[in-house]
Amino acid sequence: MSLENLFSLKGKTALVVGASRGIGLAIAKEIAAAGAHTVLAARSGDKLAAEAGELKAAGYSADSRSVDIADSDSIAAFAAEFRSSADILVNVAGTNLRRRMQDYTKEEYNRILDTNLHGIFEICQHIGGGMVERGKGGKIIHIGSLMSLLGLPYLSVYAISKAGIAGLTRVQAAEWGPHGIQVNCIAPGFILTDLNKDMWQAEHMHTWLKGNQANPRMGTPADLAGTAVFLASSAADYITGQVIAVDGGYTTTANWPFQPAY
Repeated sequence: MSLENLFSLKGKTALVVGASRGIGLAIAKEIAAAGAHTVLAARSGDKLAAEAGELKAAGYSADSRSVDIADSDSIAAFAAEFRSSADILVNVAGTNLRRRMQDYTKEEYNRILDTNLHGIFEICQHIGGGMVERGKGGKIIHIGSLMSLLGLPYLSVYAISKAGIAGLTRVQAAEWGPHGIQVNCIAPGFILTDLNKDMWQAEHMHTWLKGNQANPRMGTPADLAGTAVFLASSAADYITGQVIAVDGGYTTTANWPFQPAY
């Protein structure tokens, strides 16, 4: 197989849930560029339609649909249209709220889990179940977090959801592997998005980051898109059940001020 064909997504239908901005939009653009008919899905229908229109104007195959990942009826209606045709499902939709653990309200707790975990489970039941029924295999890619792998303060509910996604990834991989479906999770590091840009205005945050990972810069949504395309392609057919950190080395490296004398 040629290198081009190995990474090509031509002839595939890909659903990117949470594609209105940031990580989801960057992934949707690259999956479309790799040849897949790409459906951008999120709550913001007008913005999605505009983004899909730009992709079509660039010569790619794209469409958009509205779906609320925290609403079971919305998920079911969306999934009914694509259950028998989706080859690739990328779950990016998520929300976060940084609080001391004792300060979360029940409503905040439920909203984060409904969006980040429960809704993802439901859409996988529909779309993954359809892949099983169709018998042609498929790819499911979850977007986890550093919280899928470790702990940081003031993220307790978010951590529950993203650790759950890591566990779900492994079980789905085991259960659906015999059906030719590979399931993997990308765990982004510190990626600058609209959701966290205020936190990263402080210079001391960047100073801290430079001392704690091999690549001293913050990541961008584009830094994740290539990994998603790879996992969606036939090049990754023998990779499943993995939580893959795309984090500039944060989970595996650290820097220190020591310099050798010679």
